[in-house]
Amino acid sequence: MDFRFDIIVHYLPVFLRGTLFTIGVSIVSILIGSILGLGIGFGKMAPKAIYRWPFHSYINFFRGTPLYVQILIVHFGLIPAFYGTTNVLMTSFVALSLNSAAYSAEIFRAGIQSIDPGQREAALSLGMTKWQAMRFIILPQAIKRMVPAFGNEFIVLVKDSSLLALVAAPEIMFWSNTMKGQYLRIWEPYLTAALIYFILTYSLSKLLNYIERKV
Repeated sequence: MDFRFDIIVHYLPVFLRGTLFTIGVSIVSILIGSILGLGIGFGKMAPKAIYRWPFHSYINFFRGTPLYVQILIVHFGLIPAFYGTTNVLMTSFVALSLNSAAYSAEIFRAGIQSIDPGQREAALSLGMTKWQAMRFIILPQAIKRMVPAFGNEFIVLVKDSSLLALVAAPEIMFWSNTMKGQYLRIWEPYLTAALIYFILTYSLSKLLNYIERKV
């Protein structure tokens, strides 16, 4: 097989930019998704079913439909509705954040509900409010248990960001497709992309293992 390293070297600068874009979008999206997910998770644990219904619906929609479809809806529907035109950067942040929020909500819910209810009752009996009990007693313990799940969610988000090539976001797969179109080659662009994603996810896995040991 004639494998051309010269075209890989030629495209390394844009692959680097694509990697930085992928990392940046993934970090911002997981942060926004976690904040939204915390609120949605609390909503899903509301005492009355009528209050839980909107949050159940949100989670079911974003977990039950492909991210591919969600990106198209956001890019061609949601973003133009607010900005009057499409915007690749906003699509990247919004689509990944909304998707991540649905999964983060379930992580928060499972983590909080895994804590013994007796601890909350003990905190309330000591004079704490429900918010103080959640903030100082429940959440600190739950977050430690959520670290592996959030780490896995971040790794999945990095890989799922490859779907943003669909709307020409300048991430790794976009430049792989550009390279393929320019040189009419298959192995070089896609093996390069695969290697970059492997390095990212492997590094994140090692970092996650380190954090788990520390907490």
